Amino acid sequence: MISDEYIVKQEEQGMRIDKVLSSVLPNTSRSQIQTWIKEGYCLVNQNQVKSNYKCVAEDVISWEIPEPEPLHIKPENIPLEVVFEDEDVLVVNKPRGMVVHPSAGHPNGTLVNALMYHCKDLSGINGVIRPGIVHRIDRDTSGLLMVAKNDMAHQRLAEQLQAKTVKRSYEAIVHGSVPHEYGTIEAPIGRDTKDRQKMAVVTGGREAVTHFEVINRINDRFSHVKCVLETGRTHQIRVHMKYIGFPLVGDPKYGPRKTLKIDGQALHAKEIGFEHPRTNEWMHFQVEPPTIFLDTLEKVKEIY
Repeated sequence: MISDEYIVKQEEQGMRIDKVLSSVLPNTSRSQIQTWIKEGYCLVNQNQVKSNYKCVAEDVISWEIPEPEPLHIKPENIPLEVVFEDEDVLVVNKPRGMVVHPSAGHPNGTLVNALMYHCKDLSGINGVIRPGIVHRIDRDTSGLLMVAKNDMAHQRLAEQLQAKTVKRSYEAIVHGSVPHEYGTIEAPIGRDTKDRQKMAVVTGGREAVTHFEVINRINDRFSHVKCVLETGRTHQIRVHMKYIGFPLVGDPKYGPRKTLKIDGQALHAKEIGFEHPRTNEWMHFQVEPPTIFLDTLEKVKEIY
């Protein structure tokens, strides 16, 4: 069981318990929280309540939640584009449309399934569900990922991410003509208070910094941009570009209703650089965007 407790703040007085817990447990859906409350896993002052219970300041919300059942992950013979590999690190070019690790909606066909077939040794720091995974990119984002083959490599690569010394640059196609050649977006990101399935720029969110550079403006309606991550928040580039008024082409979650139907955002993780965890040598890799990204660039040039 996963046990913890939370004391309701003054400013949360009058809020429903399920809404309060949604902010305390940001990676959990409100419907799941409501189920736990109904089944008695979440209590207020040691008493069972309903999901619509209105909290009072200083209420003690406690929970004992069952551990999720571990998924049994099978190695799958899925082709992988390995850019670099040695005894400690793998760098792979993840194809667009591939989920990084298994989840309830994607039990197989993921990068982790492919990695387990390709490589027998992966770090165990992130547990059985995400072996070797130090950082992630979205399903419909293509491009470079570093993977740890042992716990030492994982720890040192994670430390570099924490210290913001890993170089990660992306290419994106966005709606609108970005007026500035260069810019920095520094705006905190957290769970969207109106839609828990989305992230947004919110007060009290986690620090998020994205640098951008215009590669090309297209017909005054689109821009081809380079984005460099200083931090690595969920959906960071997608959220930040929407925030400044230039959402990604094809983005079903953060883009405009009228966008190109390309089954996902036009975003490619083109470049990654880091210190090798064992030798401290600077490693740098770059891969060009896939055909669908380049075809989309040509398509937007034809739109007047």
